[in-house]
Amino acid sequence: MTVAITRRELSAGDLRREARRCRDGAAARRMLALALVLEGHARAEAARHAGMDRQTLRDWVHRYNAQGPAGLRDRSHPGPKPRLTPVQLAELESIVEQGPDPKRDGVVRWRRVDLQAVIERRFGVHLHERSVGKVLRRLGFARLSVRPKHPSSDPEAQAAFKKASPSWCGQPCPSMPPASRSRSGLPMKPEWASRAP
Repeated sequence: MTVAITRRELSAGDLRREARRCRDGAAARRMLALALVLEGHARAEAARHAGMDRQTLRDWVHRYNAQGPAGLRDRSHPGPKPRLTPVQLAELESIVEQGPDPKRDGVVRWRRVDLQAVIERRFGVHLHERSVGKVLRRLGFARLSVRPKHPSSDPEAQAAFKKASPSWCGQPCPSMPPASRSRSGLPMKPEWASRAP
């Protein structure tokens, strides 16, 4: 059973003009198919010209009758529902900012796999490791982080080691003549090094 186009505020010419102005290619194609139907072409022919089958054209006629030209556009899909609630996201953000406790968590810095286990343990939600990375990006955390400090490092011992190091170790040897530079900026061998023995 064919469905007739009941909306008559736009003629076939009006639909063609709308299709020319429309930036949505799929909606423009549907408008052109309906224009062909209004001009008296067979449904199968109009559907074939628009790159669809008759049943699909019939569905678009229903949408056009109900909503007008706006019904010929694709509806946006909101996507899947987030697995973590806003409260859980806020708690995860504070967990990441505080950092891990080496004794309790067994790590000195968070990795995605570690946070995946924390999320499953705390919230009962299993996320893929890649999804944990997407959640962290949405929360504003960068993938790269500073190098962690070892929990048992002693800053005083490090400072004492720096003071005890000889100051001459970074200076060149005084008996060695300085290397001259070529015009290209590359270091050259000293003249005495190129002489044959």
